[in-house]
Amino acid sequence: MDFNLSNEQLMLVETLRNMGKKENFRDLAIQIDATGEFPHHLMPKYASMGLVGMTLSTEYGGGGQPALDAILAIEELAKFSPMIAAPVFESNVGPVRVIDLFGTKEQKSAIIPKVCKSECSVSVCMTEPEAGSDLTSLSTNAVEDGDSYILNGRKTFITGGGAASHYMVYTRFGNISGYKGIGGILVENGTPGFSFGKQEKFLGLHGMPSCDLIFEDVRVPKKNVVIKAGEFANLMMTFDIERCGNAAMCLGVAGGAIEEAKNYAQQRHAFGRPICEFQDIQFKIVDMAMKLEAAKLLVYRAVSGAGRGLPSIYDSAVAKCYANEMVIDVTNAAMQVFGGYGYSTEFPVERMLRDGRAWCVAGGTVQMLRITMASLLFGRRFDQRKGK
Repeated sequence: MDFNLSNEQLMLVETLRNMGKKENFRDLAIQIDATGEFPHHLMPKYASMGLVGMTLSTEYGGGGQPALDAILAIEELAKFSPMIAAPVFESNVGPVRVIDLFGTKEQKSAIIPKVCKSECSVSVCMTEPEAGSDLTSLSTNAVEDGDSYILNGRKTFITGGGAASHYMVYTRFGNISGYKGIGGILVENGTPGFSFGKQEKFLGLHGMPSCDLIFEDVRVPKKNVVIKAGEFANLMMTFDIERCGNAAMCLGVAGGAIEEAKNYAQQRHAFGRPICEFQDIQFKIVDMAMKLEAAKLLVYRAVSGAGRGLPSIYDSAVAKCYANEMVIDVTNAAMQVFGGYGYSTEFPVERMLRDGRAWCVAGGTVQMLRITMASLLFGRRFDQRKGK
C-alpha cells in the first residue's frame, strides 16, 4: 500500500496550480458564478495539455493514464470552481468511459477521438421525474422497430442538457421489467423528436447546463446501443468511477475553502492580533483539514480500485458519501471563520458553500449510498419498495 503520488502526478498538480494562478482562475470563478456562463474557452487549452480524455484508450486518441490522474486534476481545478474542473470530469470519469469500456469499435472511433479534441461531449441521462434513487423503476422505453429502436420518455436534471453533443440514455428495452431490462443507448443532439426543457437555475453550480430531455418517438439506430438489456451491472460499474469524480469535486471545493479560510485568518485582526492566533480559529481550521485528509484517503483508495477495473461499489459509495458530507461541513466552517464577510458575495466561501451542497444529491444521494453500503455489510439486499 503506497500513499505517495508519483513524480508525474505531483508535477500534474503543480502545473495546474500554477496555471490557475497565471490564468487568474479565482476571478474567472467569480465571473462564471455571476454570469452563469460555462467556460467553453478553456476546452481547447485543456485539450492541448492532454487533460481532456487523459484516461481514455490511447488507441482512440486518449491519454491512457490511470483514473487517479484525472481525479487529481479535477480536485486541483475544483479548488477554484467545479465549472473550471467540469471539462476534465466529463471527458474522463463521465459517460464517455462507458463507451470506452463497453462500446463497439465503431462507437469508440466515432466518439472518443472527438471527445479528446473537445469537438464533442457526452452527457449521462439517468434521472426521471419518478425514478431517481429508484433507478430500476425508470420508464423511458426503447421499442424495437426494424434496424432501430423507437425511444420515448423524459429525463430530468440532466447535467450538460442542451449543451452536450451526445447523450448516454439509460432506458428500458421493450417490456422487460426491473434492472434486467435496462441498458444504455447513445442519442445525438438534433435527432428528430429529441428536445430539451428549460434550463434549470440552481442554488449553486452556476454555469452548469442542466435541463429535462424529452424523447417523442425518437428513432435511434440499433448500432447506437452501448449497453444491452441485461448488462445493467456494466452501467453501474462505470458509474462507480463517475461517483469518484463527484467526490473529487468535493475535495477540490473543500480544499479551496480551507485555503481561503487560512489566508483570511492571517489577514483579519481582532483584539489587536491576527485571528489565526486564537485557538478557536486554529481548532476550526485543523478540524477542516483533518476531514479533508480523511476524505482524500477514501477517494484515492476508491479510484485506484476503479482504475484497475476492480469491483468498487463499496469503496466508491463510502468515498462519495463521506466526501459529500465533508464538503458541507468544511465550507460551513470556512464561512464561520470569515464571520459576517463569509455571508457576503464579495468573498468566495459563500459560493463554495453553495457549490459544495450539490454533490450529496448528484450521482446518488447519501441516503441511497448508505442503503447500498448496508446491503454490502449485511450481505443481503434491502428492498425499499413498499410491501416488498
